[in-house]
Amino acid sequence: MKTWNLVLVMGVAMLASSCGYSSKSYTQPVNGTLPTISQLSPSSTTHGDAAFTLTVSGTNYNSNAVVNFGNTALTTTYVSTGQLTASVPASSIASAGTIEVTVTNPGTSGGQYGGGTLSETSTAMAFTIN
Repeated sequence: MKTWNLVLVMGVAMLASSCGYSSKSYTQPVNGTLPTISQLSPSSTTHGDAAFTLTVSGTNYNSNAVVNFGNTALTTTYVSTGQLTASVPASSIASAGTIEVTVTNPGTSGGQYGGGTLSETSTAMAFTIN
């Protein structure tokens, strides 16, 4: 009976090692780079106007950073670590009000054992629609 248990344990151990199981532990992602906004250009527009390009100046923009206009992620072009441009559709400025603009640096994958970085979003800056 004891021999059978030993064979069973050895078999399970061999199966686990052949399936790629490893004793490596999962690594938690670390904080990403926090972007900041110092200026929006233009800083306002009139409701009902045509679509326009918004220039967002600040710091720490990753090459895949995204400008958010309220809850909408805009088509964003990376200019430099301190500048992004984004296409604001006319539908986003159809009504008067204030919209919060933020920049998000998406997180990065860490691979099989975790790691990587977390997504980080800037503090909002107000954009006025007159």
